[in-house]
Amino acid sequence: MLEIKDLSKSYKKGTIKAVDGMTFDVKPGEIFGFLGPNGAGKTTTIKMIIGLLNPDSGSIKIKGFDNSIDTIEAKKRIGYVPDNPDVYDKLTGMEYLNFMADVYGVSLEKRQERIEYFLKMFSLEEAATDIIKSYSHGMKQKIVLTGALIHEPDLWILDEPLVGLDPKSAHLLKDLMRKHCEKGNSVFFSTHVLEVAEKLCDRIGIVNKGKLIAIGTLEELKKGDTADSLENIFLELTEK
Repeated sequence: MLEIKDLSKSYKKGTIKAVDGMTFDVKPGEIFGFLGPNGAGKTTTIKMIIGLLNPDSGSIKIKGFDNSIDTIEAKKRIGYVPDNPDVYDKLTGMEYLNFMADVYGVSLEKRQERIEYFLKMFSLEEAATDIIKSYSHGMKQKIVLTGALIHEPDLWILDEPLVGLDPKSAHLLKDLMRKHCEKGNSVFFSTHVLEVAEKLCDRIGIVNKGKLIAIGTLEELKKGDTADSLENIFLELTEK
């Protein structure tokens, strides 16, 4: 579903290596957790995957489409939720969702079905006609999630998706992630909540200082390690 090969990105004329020769893949049907301390290169990697940044070298393929060559086809297959839900504050929730549906070419019938589904799920029916400026952080996060998923993308790319969500909405999103993957799709998400990654992810990649330092299932990461939890594995690997 997602193939990353020898990906690198530097800043300040090459003096700061944000991502350094990263290679990994995300398989169909799996939830892949992307973990690392602040400044490890997670957000830079995500921005290159979705096409907001160009890599210095390496390649990124989304369902077989190279995102530097088949840019539009690659982006059609992505649903992206950033760590900070910056949206058009002067639009109503419904105007924003219809705008997102227009961008992805979602039919009127399909968009109505998807919008109704998510608004009900996230208890946003009454707020849908209010301007987004009046929304709380959690409500903005929900409306951005809905907009990102309205075209039923194959690959969800979520950067700290649970931040700001109430416990019920967080539980619903985790269920959505699993159901999405049961259909043969994939979820790639970054999080600082290690307990969530430990319970939810099929595989985990740990990055530090721009390099992928460990990858595998939780059981694979534990092999040969004295750590008994993802938190301890993470701390041991990133503090070496």
